Amino acid sequence: MKKFLSLVLSIFMIFGLVACGSSSSNATSATNAMASENATVETEAAKKKLVMCTNAEFPPYEYHDGNNIIGIDVDIINAIAKMKGFDVEIMDIAFDATIPSAMSGKADFAMSGMTVTEDRKENVDFTHTYQTAIQSVIVSPTSDIKTIEDMKGKMIGVIEGYTGDLYATEDFGEEHILRYHKNTDGFQGLKSGKVDAFVIDDQVAKALVAEDGGEYVILDSAYALEEYAIAVKKGNTEILNMLNEGIDELKASGELQKIIDKYIE
Repeated sequence: MKKFLSLVLSIFMIFGLVACGSSSSNATSATNAMASENATVETEAAKKKLVMCTNAEFPPYEYHDGNNIIGIDVDIINAIAKMKGFDVEIMDIAFDATIPSAMSGKADFAMSGMTVTEDRKENVDFTHTYQTAIQSVIVSPTSDIKTIEDMKGKMIGVIEGYTGDLYATEDFGEEHILRYHKNTDGFQGLKSGKVDAFVIDDQVAKALVAEDGGEYVILDSAYALEEYAIAVKKGNTEILNMLNEGIDELKASGELQKIIDKYIE
């Protein structure tokens, strides 16, 4: 009888251990599944935030309003983000660091009133154009510069890395270029006489002159015509296509023009 009871107890112990092992294994599997599910959720959530690098010194496209960065580009990307279901984190950096940041992956895209040029297209892919713009020239009211041709031999102020810098350097020579990092500094360089002319986007030129009281003159002749687009790392078709779809939808609905008209009269 004792042998029989021992045998029965042994059988129960074996089944008990198997059951415990199964329970432990199931618990571990459930924990791993939950962790995997949480990781997936976190990954998907992370994908919904895209980093936009810009240089917030370019009104009305991007500029500081207190602690906030606002402007045409910001409103456009926020409208696209709302349509496409992602959040935007804005990274304010020097303009000449925007394309390298997009290329390296520090930012998902660069949007900073950026002109599409052949040189830039060698390093990044550009979205569809969302705005056309003009490079203008500001001079003092007493200047003898009346046309673009009159700028030859003069000292010209530009913002480093902007297309005005590229064009003016090519047209007038490195020795006639003085580079600045901020629009206000370039305009101040003109006012102080350090430069004879200041090349900048037309809308920025108008804002600078108006804020100063309207004394300075914007030449009637446009220095250059250009197109603005968003720069994306080469080969990143997922983000490129999404942004292109957003731009096209904003154009078709008329919302893009409403955003531009909000800042540009």
